[in-house]
Amino acid sequence: MINANKLQDFFKLEASSGIILFACAIAGLVWANSPFEDSYHTFWQNSIAGMSFHHWINDGLMAIFFLFVGLEIKREIIQGELSSKQKASLPIAAAFGGMIIPALIYVYINRGTIGATGWGIPMATDIAFALGVLTLFGKRVPASLKLFLTAFAIVDDMGAVLVIALFYTSQISWIFLALGLGILGMLFILNQKGVAKSSIYLICGVLVWFAFLKSGIHATVAGVLLAFVIPTRTGIKLEHILHPWVAFGIMPIFAFANAGVSLLGGSLSHPISLGIIAGLILGKQIGITVFSWIAVRMRLATLPKGVTWMQLYATGWLGGIGFTMSLFIANLAFSEADLIGVAKLGIIAASVLAGAIGAVILFMSIRKKTSYV
Repeated sequence: MINANKLQDFFKLEASSGIILFACAIAGLVWANSPFEDSYHTFWQNSIAGMSFHHWINDGLMAIFFLFVGLEIKREIIQGELSSKQKASLPIAAAFGGMIIPALIYVYINRGTIGATGWGIPMATDIAFALGVLTLFGKRVPASLKLFLTAFAIVDDMGAVLVIALFYTSQISWIFLALGLGILGMLFILNQKGVAKSSIYLICGVLVWFAFLKSGIHATVAGVLLAFVIPTRTGIKLEHILHPWVAFGIMPIFAFANAGVSLLGGSLSHPISLGIIAGLILGKQIGITVFSWIAVRMRLATLPKGVTWMQLYATGWLGGIGFTMSLFIANLAFSEADLIGVAKLGIIAASVLAGAIGAVILFMSIRKKTSYV
């Protein structure tokens, strides 16, 4: 089991990361809307080894981010909040509701339009931002609520990875795919034989990443698959090493490179923006709350200790902070710069609004709870 000190360190790291992430997103937004906006876009198009900086960030650095996500998912399944049916039922129900309802709302608004392919965008939750908001309330928020948010966000990440692999994949090169899967198979056998040297898995992991990059399946999927063939103990050590690099390096750089959208060039009334805003603002809080209520009502799950329904509802709003993963999926869903721009505008607007409303509801729930003491 994860001890209390490690848990506190995790929450502090995620909260600090959320603040830096927000600052980098604002910096990118300001640069892209300044008199120097052309330099913002030109800078990210500079290339190294035939790939632009933007490409290296979204396909390279984000593969490391997804390796970290995969290690996080694996740990939670083996020894964390997803390790038993009793623990996993509520966050899984919440995550399913938080993915299905937003996607359906988006599809309804964008049915029959060019924006219909963006249905995966409002399914995401940014765990760093969401935990950052929760942590603002300190010890007034029960630790069990933070665990619930972390667990359903991780299940949400699993769903996002599946969506990317199955629905946002270009033409497949079966030779490179077979090569990548073959290396993963070899690593799985080494794992079963007790080989735990991390360097072997990381070197082979680079080869898997390259094979997936050339296969047509998004290279970030390789990061998640690699996590599941790394031995558990090695994976936990690697997760601990990667966490600060991901939290304070990769995610802020990604935000800085991807949040820069012209506030004059897009429109919040565009069906894509509306679909994302409605999905993240309405879909998330309704889906998370209603599916959680159904799971509890059917006695498949119980509310976390010390958590009220109002606090869970507030967490549903915080689930609407899509940001990092939503921005990532937007880049896969659309190829036209204009469509990506209106999608980013919707993501940023919805994430800010969801975070603010979630914080207000959480404050009211804490105030209401203490008034009875």
